[in-house]
Amino acid sequence: MKPLIFALLLGLNLLGTPAMATEEPKFTLKSAQGEFEVRDYPALVAAEVTVGGDRKDAAGRGFRLLAGYIFGGNTRKQSIAMTAPVTQAAAKSEKIAMTAPVLQTGSNGSWVIRFIMPRGSTLATLPQPNNPGVRLVTVPPSRMAVVKFSGLARQDDVDARTAALSRFVKAQQLQVIGAPSLAQYDPPWTLWFLRRNEVMIPVSQ
Repeated sequence: MKPLIFALLLGLNLLGTPAMATEEPKFTLKSAQGEFEVRDYPALVAAEVTVGGDRKDAAGRGFRLLAGYIFGGNTRKQSIAMTAPVTQAAAKSEKIAMTAPVLQTGSNGSWVIRFIMPRGSTLATLPQPNNPGVRLVTVPPSRMAVVKFSGLARQDDVDARTAALSRFVKAQQLQVIGAPSLAQYDPPWTLWFLRRNEVMIPVSQ
């Protein structure tokens, strides 16, 4: 990376300003208690891939595959705006709605990495991926119990937050309908203390 570009990105991060504009999916906040929230998301359209390996490696490979699609690897050679978060979820939970972040959930070493498409996108209007491993899907409306945290989202942090969120869900007498997922909102160059992460658990509406 050229020194001038690196300095600009560093300066933008220190100012708390995103280095690139990112759209996030709208949601309705149903309740909030400190770092915990319950949110309702509308139906969304996403591009996703399924990859194997550990969480970190799978996230990187999945991100690169999806980035290839939105940066012109499609039938129209069209660039598609990046949204946040990127989500990663267990392959067995593909039917569970996930919204922007990058979201991660693992099952038997298989992960679904998902980019939410920009608002107003439809399966009919989006260009088709050149890579057959990239799928365009409709994500149904969902209710998510969420815990927010900052940092690098190391595995022990994710485990601790998942346990805390599970206790919150139980205390609120919510019914879990899917596996926990990790949502990450920031590009890789974001300073660790400015990174936004969330663990999400789908619950019944």
